[in-house]
Amino acid sequence: MKIGVVGTGYVGLVTGTCFADSGNSVTCLDINADKIARLNRGEIPIYEPGLEELVVRNAAAGRLKFTTDTATAIGSADIVFLAVGTPPAADGSADLSALWKVIDSIAPHLRPEAVVVTKSTVPVGTCAGIERRLRERTGRDCHVASNPEFLKEGAAIDDFQKPDRVVVGVRSPAVGEKLRGLYLPFLRTENPFLVMSPESSEMTKYVANALLATKISFINEVANLCERMEADIDDVRRGIGHDSRIGFAFLFPGVGYGGSCFPKDVQALAAMARDKGIQPRVLSAVHDTNLAQKQVLGEKIAAHFGGSLTGRKIAVWGLAFKPRTDDVRDAPALDLIDRLLAGGAVVTVFDPEASDNVRAVYGDRLAYAGGPMEALDGAECLAIVTEWGDFRRPDFEEMSRRMAVRTIFDGRNLYVPAEMKARGFAYHSIGKAAV
Repeated sequence: MKIGVVGTGYVGLVTGTCFADSGNSVTCLDINADKIARLNRGEIPIYEPGLEELVVRNAAAGRLKFTTDTATAIGSADIVFLAVGTPPAADGSADLSALWKVIDSIAPHLRPEAVVVTKSTVPVGTCAGIERRLRERTGRDCHVASNPEFLKEGAAIDDFQKPDRVVVGVRSPAVGEKLRGLYLPFLRTENPFLVMSPESSEMTKYVANALLATKISFINEVANLCERMEADIDDVRRGIGHDSRIGFAFLFPGVGYGGSCFPKDVQALAAMARDKGIQPRVLSAVHDTNLAQKQVLGEKIAAHFGGSLTGRKIAVWGLAFKPRTDDVRDAPALDLIDRLLAGGAVVTVFDPEASDNVRAVYGDRLAYAGGPMEALDGAECLAIVTEWGDFRRPDFEEMSRRMAVRTIFDGRNLYVPAEMKARGFAYHSIGKAAV
């Protein structure tokens, strides 16, 4: 099958590459000429485990191409996937300006039988809007479908190739069958292919992300309460998680969620509710709780130093919003860094993949270490913000030698408090008493 993918960001690149790897002929389109040139040289603009190997292999096989020419990418495509950004507008709603520009640009090149599929996260009713716009631009009815992505950064290849479900929103059973055939190589373990209306499909994406974000904000709020009540959040989490109605997923306390999906999707769903005259009380609370949680680690550190951070040497481990990615969009580490710098602290940071992206934001206002231990030299405390595997079993003796003061603020609860106390560290975590 011939496939066009518009957008070579995170979703578009993973989508196009995985479809090419299953034997399709895929052309990825982007207006960023420099990015396309890099991709044609085999250079991957994002860090995602396993992606580079797949891109290089499928490009070498001729199944995966990259271009800035719309006619080349769209003119012969059986299916066109839209994977352009839908960032939040000032009121929290999704900004669809880039999407509408794409619709206008592809309309003259669409084959009459081609199916246009939205992979982008878009408000409910967008597919219907695309249908109307394409009818205006082409003079005919065009097939438009919704196919939301449920990819976790750091595990996107596995998520795409082994999905727990595939959701499509279609008007026509024939379009649904066409998409089922495309996804068939990824459904060999009988995971469900769910067909519904485009409106239900669009809503499904937002609700999934909002519910996961709700679980995170809930456990973080409970963790803060545990600290005040002399309870241990890990004990509480185990106590509730074995209830089959609750489970353990997304019930790990920390410093809040970030990334390109949860923050904007919670706000966008809330904006949709307000637009329909519904007050989104739960969604608003989820968002506000997360904003507050991003400040918790900074507040703990400031209190530890008596409210004055001036001249304090502080190390930060972890900059990406989650491990196994270089994505720092809405990353909690940035909130912490802003707080530390505003207080006059001297901050040294380390992340296995995201340091260059943070350097682009802060420049020489930070010191960038080449490794986790190097970041600790002379530090009066360490803040752990991202739970990279590199940080889970460090050499504590070397940490003791390098740090000026053995104090750790662990925003991901990587260590056991009693063990840290035995090693001679002052240890502050989330939802537990400090030791």
